[in-house]
Amino acid sequence: MTPAVIRWGGFAGSIATAASAYLGGSGFVRVPSVNPISLLSGQRGVLLPICWVLGTALLIAAWWWGRHVLPSTRWALVTAGLWLVPVLPFLPLGSADVYSYACQGYVQHAGGDPYATGVQEFGCPWLGSVASSWRDSPAPYGPLFLLLAAQVVGFAGDSLAGVIAGLRLVALAGLALAAIGLPVLARRAGADPAKAVWLVLACPLVLVHLVSGAHNDALMVGLIVAGLALVASRRTPAWLAAGGVVLGLAVAVKATAVVVLPFAVLVAVAPQALLRPLQTPPQAPQTPPQTPQTPLRAPQAPQTPLRAPQVPLRALWRPIAAIGGGAALATVVLSVLSGRGFGWVAGLLRSGDSVTWGSPSTAVGLTVEFLTGVDAVPVTRAIGVVLLAVILVVLWWRARAGGALPGAGLALAATVLCAPVFHPWYATWPLAVLAATGTGSRPAAESRWLLGLCAFAATLTLPAGYNWALYTRIPGALVVTAALLVLAVRQARRLRHRKVFA
Repeated sequence: MTPAVIRWGGFAGSIATAASAYLGGSGFVRVPSVNPISLLSGQRGVLLPICWVLGTALLIAAWWWGRHVLPSTRWALVTAGLWLVPVLPFLPLGSADVYSYACQGYVQHAGGDPYATGVQEFGCPWLGSVASSWRDSPAPYGPLFLLLAAQVVGFAGDSLAGVIAGLRLVALAGLALAAIGLPVLARRAGADPAKAVWLVLACPLVLVHLVSGAHNDALMVGLIVAGLALVASRRTPAWLAAGGVVLGLAVAVKATAVVVLPFAVLVAVAPQALLRPLQTPPQAPQTPPQTPQTPLRAPQAPQTPLRAPQVPLRALWRPIAAIGGGAALATVVLSVLSGRGFGWVAGLLRSGDSVTWGSPSTAVGLTVEFLTGVDAVPVTRAIGVVLLAVILVVLWWRARAGGALPGAGLALAATVLCAPVFHPWYATWPLAVLAATGTGSRPAAESRWLLGLCAFAATLTLPAGYNWALYTRIPGALVVTAALLVLAVRQARRLRHRKVFA
């Protein structure tokens, strides 16, 4: 494919996606859920499913193949920006969360406490647009996002369309931060800046969920990328503190960003070579055996590259003080300015209300419940959180010997996979970092598990926000559980094989 085919093919997909937003996006008034059967059977018109399927397919195909034909970083930025334009005037796609944001901003602007009560108890004028599952739930977001949402409501007044437009501007600001930080981060990690920009900004998840759906994840990932770029650029205390402040702002949007902070500390002290993924030495080409010229010489053992020395723990105190202090200062100041203190931490406890197979730990619980009749979801979710804590510690400890920047992305990936809840736009968290830093020993553009996860996630929702994972809850849970068992068996055999031949 040529760059022109990629650009205009994806733009055609964006126009088709915008048409589906016009025909059947998430409307201002809640209607009975448009499930896959009602959509594909044409109950909302034949053109709606055609536009949605065609637009999604074209966007995924152009994004997937476009990474191989990128002329420049500028071309990637212009093309990704071009794709975002068609969806801006129309209804939100893939989710109704933006209406919850609007009501939470209204409560904050009116002097209420979004962390103490649900939006329906405060008389939000747009309550009819909010999903019933979120009407009595406290806000699970940080003080920075609440302050921004309140400001948007203050500017837009009674216009719900104006509030949505303002929240989309906040999301675009987050993507602008990512566009600035990605090339910097990619150069520090030895990755291709053009591919980093392309993989993030041209991803269909960004167009559908972060821009059209105006999810606050756009601001969080933009601040994460910008904060890591600041820390990796210069190692002076002032720059490290500035990077910590920016990462603290990300935490003040969504608490998930806190998993990046320990890796940012390693970025601050690791030699430049250790910021990059650990490289696997290339295999020597196979050549037919030849008669040795010196038969008496003993064969030489293959050279094994020495493992990079680990960053000593005693070297971490100063960057911990600078980065951790900056992050703590940002969150404390914003918590005070919001007038709500740290009530947002308690709101996180209600973020697990959705029960689908998208979360592996939830899928296992659903499978156990289906087979035994015992409600195992709370137990398997708790196990998933414990497993996440172990994985994060292991990732950080290994990152001391190299790959501090990829370690931050892998920490976000582990958070997505082990968390009690998975929504499709969560896949943008690790993508935003791994696209610029690589995964394991290979560039992100070659990591099919990462790109495959994002492509698959882009197909999980319908235009009005219904999730396929709800419609296929038990079959999907059985498939995910079986896949986890297969992966566990393969990993056990691999470890056993290594022990035998060690």
